[in-house]
Amino acid sequence: MKQDSTTSQQALRDRIRRPVVAIIGGGVSGAGVAYHLAHSMADRAPAIVVFEPRRELGRGLAYDTTDPAHRINVPAARMSLLPDHPEDFLEWIAHNDAVADDPEAYRPDGNLFPRRHVFGAYIASAVAPFVQSGAVRHRRALVIAVRRDGALWHITDSQGGQVFADFLVIATSHPSPSTPGVLRSLEGHERFVADSTCAGALDTIRPDDRLLIVGNGLTAADIVASLARTGHRGQITSISRRGLRSRGHAPFPQDPFGEFEAAPVHSGTALLRSVRQAITQAKAGGLTWHAVIDQVRGHGQAIWQNLPISERCRIVRHIRPYWDVHRFRIAPQVEEVLEQAIAGGRMEVLAASVARVRREDEAIHVELRQRHGSQLQRSYDAVVVTTGPAHGGILESQTWLSRLRDQSYLQLDPTGLGIACSEHSEAIGAEGHPDATLLISGPLARGTFGELMGLPQITEHAVFVASELAAKVKAMTDHGGGDMR
Repeated sequence: MKQDSTTSQQALRDRIRRPVVAIIGGGVSGAGVAYHLAHSMADRAPAIVVFEPRRELGRGLAYDTTDPAHRINVPAARMSLLPDHPEDFLEWIAHNDAVADDPEAYRPDGNLFPRRHVFGAYIASAVAPFVQSGAVRHRRALVIAVRRDGALWHITDSQGGQVFADFLVIATSHPSPSTPGVLRSLEGHERFVADSTCAGALDTIRPDDRLLIVGNGLTAADIVASLARTGHRGQITSISRRGLRSRGHAPFPQDPFGEFEAAPVHSGTALLRSVRQAITQAKAGGLTWHAVIDQVRGHGQAIWQNLPISERCRIVRHIRPYWDVHRFRIAPQVEEVLEQAIAGGRMEVLAASVARVRREDEAIHVELRQRHGSQLQRSYDAVVVTTGPAHGGILESQTWLSRLRDQSYLQLDPTGLGIACSEHSEAIGAEGHPDATLLISGPLARGTFGELMGLPQITEHAVFVASELAAKVKAMTDHGGGDMR
């Protein structure tokens, strides 16, 4: 597979013998596509190359953490690489005794919330046999350039490797949060953390530091839990424009409730009304809102694709913050830490934004603008940004993505959630046409497919992309090659 000065003509001859699929990104999205493609095609599988600098495939940013406070935020019974076998992760845990050192993983209601690295190990173990057999080649490198070479994609990596591929799958992560303009004057401050996902990012925060967290989502919750584990006892202020924070899980097991596919809605207003009515009906039947949101999530793709682009954009602007805090729930262990901090008066959650910042030696003086109140003057020792991925900046996040955009192969999805693609997950270029050889897998396809930020939807989409690729590879081999564009 590795080619130094190999010509594209030689690559064409190789392609006739065996098509090549290159996947950029080896987290759950990319590794899932590689696994299902190799598994489903067996002896007829194409040559599969996954570009991922991490040691193992399947971990990605989310599941490569070693912080014991970081837990999956979905019960293990709903986390599986195999959508048709939802118990697979639970069975793997039992077989490998994977939570033997973590008694807190088990909850009183019977649910299991292991540490996130355990799920990463599970995905890695599933893909490993294909890597060991050579069916999947793990290229431990960053992609630095991608260009068209005739009918092929020419990929160059940071280790000097070159691969010519018939099909290219983009399965990269969303870019890190972008620093709000008002906070840029803090860049260079020892305890200003612009990206908390970097290893050791919180190490500079001292036990008694007064902390401002800009953002109230899952990452903010993880930070509070991580700092509590290492002995932080200082005051914490967590802010977001609406003062919303991620909710917890249902108090008891519930089946999804509501009917959203039989009578599809075509506006955000109608969708919101339908969800509220279903929640009222659920409560009358002794259920909680969790059952309704679970049903919306399960029907998410059908609901989303029934909506016009203009309505999708309205939902992203106005409803998405409310959806996120109900959909992306925090693990019970993390919720307990937050509730204790709030009840003890050590943490406050405000609906506010940063109006002004001033540095005075190590102290950070902040003027907070409350959503429904006056200005607040506060002083902090540390500030952490957790405003979520910079979805709209994906095409500027890496040079090779910017080049593909500049060459009209990629464009931002109209919703701003990722990369524009068709309902076959084929990238749509600047001219508005899908490219049959360039596919998007995982959260970056969210603008077209709707809910793709968590399990099980990510693995379901990986199966879908793998099936699309399998059909394309079969068509190519059956007809002896040919330009798929």
